[in-house]
Amino acid sequence: MMTDPIADLLTRIRNGVRVERPYVDVPLSKIKIHIVEALSREGFVWDHEVVQGDVCQMLRVNLKYGPNGEHVIQHIERVSKPGCRVYVGVGEMKPVRQGTGISVLSTSKGVLSNREAHKQGVGGELVCQVW
Repeated sequence: MMTDPIADLLTRIRNGVRVERPYVDVPLSKIKIHIVEALSREGFVWDHEVVQGDVCQMLRVNLKYGPNGEHVIQHIERVSKPGCRVYVGVGEMKPVRQGTGISVLSTSKGVLSNREAHKQGVGGELVCQVW
């Protein structure tokens, strides 16, 4: 049993980018789909699809690279952990790397980037930061 599936998703993406894989496969869950959709809306990954694995369904995340092969995702880290949750309000959200990165939040209106959450005027649990 996995204790932190979101950290597993982020680690697989981080490792896939380091070895320049075109995609990574992770076990499927709704929260992972929503996190990847937020990363896709902000331009950090191409897209995702659900594929059938050997045992269960898998989420295939198609990673994105620049025109010369440079990594679009330089850093990805889990902020709110199962043992220490981190919550932020609308006024407490700070830009990540002077606006070049994003924070992914789990809000009452779904999983949103910090820019989307600020526009909608909601705060929530700070899941991860990406730049």
